[in-house]
Amino acid sequence: MPSSQADDFIARLDTSLVVVTTATSDERAGCVVGFHTQCSIDPVRYAVWLSKANLTYRVALFASHLAIHAVGHDDVTLVKLFGGTSGDHTEKFALVNWSPGPGGVPLLTQCPNRLVLEQASRVDDGSDHVCFVGTPVLAEMASDFAPLRTSQVGDVDAGHDAEERETPGQLTADAEDDRDRRAAMTDDDRRRLENEAAGAGHAIDLSGPALPEEAE
Repeated sequence: MPSSQADDFIARLDTSLVVVTTATSDERAGCVVGFHTQCSIDPVRYAVWLSKANLTYRVALFASHLAIHAVGHDDVTLVKLFGGTSGDHTEKFALVNWSPGPGGVPLLTQCPNRLVLEQASRVDDGSDHVCFVGTPVLAEMASDFAPLRTSQVGDVDAGHDAEERETPGQLTADAEDDRDRRAAMTDDDRRRLENEAAGAGHAIDLSGPALPEEAE
């Protein structure tokens, strides 16, 4: 089937846009996302798909929480910041007001309608986006709003094209799952793992038992 036919069908759905933020102990990131949905009723689960080309994806690999911010027609400037610039080159959070939420995830002051997820699992089928599934731990609704949709911001060029991602040399599940030991990693080790993770097809369950604490 010609890809244009699928593209036309998907375009007519005109999905809403959200800004997804995440953080580790030493790094923050955020981007505009159009791939997101509730994926379970009981228990409630919500999923977002992050591009492997984005800094947000690489930070999310080591983060415990994600925040999904609904945006409306008055938030186009914010969407251009988080969707049209790359966190690899721009400190986006220096340009907006925010406060830390659960797990240290940045909550954007301009977007009071938001959902915070604690990561439960990740699925990578080898395509250019990875699915992050989370359990809602905070939901805030300040008012009714009309969501901003994909067709309304067509003039925003992405900070990274989907093709701009690393090709993995190898990826070990043990290293991927060892998120709680990230503080012991050197910057070079962490960057190597991030680059190797981008593009690998794998599914990871984050709901297992926590790693034992290391002796001080």
